[in-house]
Amino acid sequence: MIGYPGLNRTLRDRDPPVRCTRGMQKQTFEERGLSYVSTLAQQNLTDLYELLTWNLEHEIRTYRCTSSLIPWNSQFKLSELPEYEEIRRLARRCGNLIKETDMRLTFHPDYWCKPASDSADTRDRARTALEYHADWFDLLGLPVTPYYGITVHIGATYGDVEATAERFHAFVDSLSDAARARLTVENDDKETLWSVSELVELISEPTDVPVVFDYHHHSFADRGYTYREAFELAAETWGDVRPMAHYSEPACLRDPAVRPQAHAEFVVDLPAWLVANSDVVIEADGKEQAVLRLRDDA
Repeated sequence: MIGYPGLNRTLRDRDPPVRCTRGMQKQTFEERGLSYVSTLAQQNLTDLYELLTWNLEHEIRTYRCTSSLIPWNSQFKLSELPEYEEIRRLARRCGNLIKETDMRLTFHPDYWCKPASDSADTRDRARTALEYHADWFDLLGLPVTPYYGITVHIGATYGDVEATAERFHAFVDSLSDAARARLTVENDDKETLWSVSELVELISEPTDVPVVFDYHHHSFADRGYTYREAFELAAETWGDVRPMAHYSEPACLRDPAVRPQAHAEFVVDLPAWLVANSDVVIEADGKEQAVLRLRDDA
């Protein structure tokens, strides 16, 4: 299966727009509180159902959901929200659709989520983020498995790869069973950061956390492995669960002035072996249109 992350441009351009990314600034949260969070959460979950239905109608069964689904969830428990039972009903409607139609949904907190940071405060924030993402999966009623995963980057090595790996091991041990069982890690997009082979050896093997293979990122830190060799290393960490992979093409192929890490609007050359052996999120700026165009051009 192939899919896309976050925004659906087709639905966003409707009137009114369909989107599950409604959030708020800190000042608004402090002024309007949980009542407004509850309103936004219900709107986001209502639109998530419509987005998933649109995906299904277009035979797109893989989707990476926004981390704005329930704004400011770091500051409260879900059960504290006004109209919690309605929020739960709307979430279960989405989860039931996902299960009944064999769709796959994942989350990917942003780069600020650094579980192996040398700062205890940063690790605490990362732990909170992973726990509330796991709570969202529970709210949706989806099974506790990396098939419905929460993907993070290790990020920096902080000058000591072994010490950073040890901090990650301790971090994993500090998570709830629900968060730990859904955690996955992804290779990074700089030569000095974490490659697939390093993640497999230093992170996955000691913790059983699966490795998400990012095709584009592998070009920055291949460590002598071909794309397919690196994917196969990552795939072995998934056990009986179908691997997840990310695919994008660099925008600099069409515009040399763009930084090498930037994603192109569309993709043209998705490897058949990658699709055959994993579910793939297409990380292109064209979002769902990139998936549709890729399919049309196949």
